[in-house]
Formats: sequence, C-alpha cells, structure tokens
Amino acid sequence: MIGFRNDSTNRAARSRVRRLAGFAMALPLTAGALVAGGAGTAVAGPGNGPTAAVSMGDSYISGEAGRWKGNSLTNSGSRTGTDRGWVSGSTYDPGKVYGATAGGCHRSDSAEVRSAGAIADVAVNLACSGATSQNVFRASHGGVAFKGEAPQADQLAAVAASNNVKVIALSIGGNDLGFADIIKECAYDFILWNSYCHDDQQEGVNAKMDAVMADVGKSVDEVRAVMRGAGYADSSYRIVLQSYPSPIPRGAENRYTQSDWSRLNTGGCPFWNKDSDWARDSLVPQIAGRLKAVAAAKGAQFLDLKDMMQGREVCAKASKLVTSSVPASAKTSEWARWIDSSETQGLIQESMHPNHFGQLAAGRCLALVVAQPASSGFGCKNTAGADQTGMYLTPTS
Repeated sequence: MIGFRNDSTNRAARSRVRRLAGFAMALPLTAGALVAGGAGTAVAGPGNGPTAAVSMGDSYISGEAGRWKGNSLTNSGSRTGTDRGWVSGSTYDPGKVYGATAGGCHRSDSAEVRSAGAIADVAVNLACSGATSQNVFRASHGGVAFKGEAPQADQLAAVAASNNVKVIALSIGGNDLGFADIIKECAYDFILWNSYCHDDQQEGVNAKMDAVMADVGKSVDEVRAVMRGAGYADSSYRIVLQSYPSPIPRGAENRYTQSDWSRLNTGGCPFWNKDSDWARDSLVPQIAGRLKAVAAAKGAQFLDLKDMMQGREVCAKASKLVTSSVPASAKTSEWARWIDSSETQGLIQESMHPNHFGQLAAGRCLALVVAQPASSGFGCKNTAGADQTGMYLTPTS
C-alpha cells in the first residue's frame, strides 16, 4: 500500500487535477525576441559595438514563472505579495513581468540573462518556453520555426551582427526528454492512480537520452557555426551550457506528509517520496552528468544548477509558504513555482520552474561563472537563509 489518504473528502481535488493534462513546461512564443539594455549600433560585431550576453533555449532560462515571488494560498489581490502581475483590486496584467510574451514564451524581466547584472552592456533573451533542440538549429540545418519565430540560431545571427557578443548561455534538452510529461505522470500517480512513476519514467528517459544529448551537442555546433559566420573567433566569446535545477525536494525534506492530501491541496507538490527521491537524486543528476559531457566535448563552459535550489524547492522544509505573517522573501520563500492544480492563480505552464527568486539566483550563478576562466566548469549552490547574493560556485569533478 503506497498511501492512506482520505479519499472521500478529496474527490473535488482529484477532478480538478485532471486539468494537469494541459500542463506544459513550454508553450507558445510570440514574435520578436526581447532585448534589454539598449540596441546594437550600425557598426558592431566581433570586437566592436556594445557587448552582449545572450540566452538561448527553453523555459528554464527564458524566465517562465518569473511572475511569482514564492507561493501563497491567498487567491485574491496581490496573493499576499507573491503576484507581480497584480494591478489593483481584481485586475492582473502578466505583461508587467513577461511583456509581449505573456501567455506564451514567458521571457520575464527577471530571466537569468537579465538578472546576471553587468556581465555585458546588452542582455538579449532569445529563449522560449517550449523550445526543443530543433527550435535552436538553423533552418538551413534542420531547424524548425517556433510559433512564428525563426529558429533561435538564425535569430542569433542578427544579434551577433549588431552587438559584440561575449556570452551565450544555453539551456536545452528538457523538453526533448519530455519534462512536462514526466511531471504530469508523476503527479497523476500520486493523485489518481496510487502508484509510482519513477520506474516507467526512467525507462523512457533512458530510451531517449542518447539522441537528446546528440541534439544538444548539435545545438552547440549550430551556435558556433553562426558565430563563425559572423566573424567571431571561438576564443572571443564563451558558450555556457547549463543543467537543470530540481524544483522538488527529497521525500525526507518535504514538509508535508505523503499520507494525506496536503501535498496537493496545500503545498502544490503532489509526488510520492520515492518518486521525489528519484527525481532529485537520480534523474536530475543523470541529466546534469550527460550535459557536462556534452559541454566538455564541444568546448563549452558547464554550469551545473542541479543543487541551486536545495532547501528552496516547492514544499521544502527549509522554506515557507507566503502568508500575511510570513512575507515574500528570497531568504525564506520557495524559489520554484508550485503546481496550482485548481488554476486559481496564473497559468499552469508556470509550474515547476524557478520563480522570481529562483531566477535572481540563476542570474547570480551566471555572473559568477562568467567571472571564471571559460575552460572551467562549476556547480552553483545557495547559502541557507540567504538571498541570491549568497550563491557560490563549487568546482565540478
């Protein structure tokens, strides 16, 4: 027997959670990449014009969930200060955070490349929630346009011509592996089927992994080809290939019991202990290890984020929900967006992504790693009880 939750009082919750069928880590992209910090000049390119840091890839770097400062059960007004899209009364404008990409690409104002600070004169966010490796490749090399936008490598060519690109941060592969489906199935197994997901899901990941990593490697190759075509020497800029942080804690680190419905109805983390342990200690490290190998093979710098949110995950004992007596704070609140199964706050596509606080932390990690030699790889971790200023690097073995 896996659990002994009271079923009779939670049929409504089980019905609502079927809406998770629409959950996706990646959704549509609106036309036009956001550029923050100013435009390039007519006379620019390698060694000339404003320096630029560019982010490419998927939702974990585009800024998905940047609307939220922690998680709160309050569904009205500012949601106890967590909802950065609140205007007044009962009015919300996600565009305050995501600009023209609200409801789609979700390039937030606190996305990693924009939170990294003064690593370049210009921050250019080409990443989009939902992107796969094929959305990064050049169209001439198998790339696929995504919701009306050219492949990201083709967009990079224009950026490279109008700026002096120094850093390209890349997060890709999660959607290729089916992150959204994995999370959905694991949630269903907790809520509906009273079974575990890790065995079947691990089998599926293993079947896809080699092909996905080959495509990640091709994504790096495509970026290199664009930059060479724009006149850049490989040594004149760096590619930072990063791994994924875990949005959920280990079972023993979850502040809610798995034997009732509190993980669903209160915490927004409907997963069994065994599945949580698998995700945190097997799946996320497995992906990180494979991405590290790709970075080494392709001459990219590796940034390992698998431990970035340790203790700050959804439902982690070391963090707290935001309430009227516990204000939103990067020092005490969760750094990832919960699963809002009843869809009373925002869009479900934001679930399980670094929130505003998590993105500030990721930006700090990027700034720290860019300050190191491009040939070195690092993991990035947080300091318990501190905000993003407490992020620090550890060498990868």
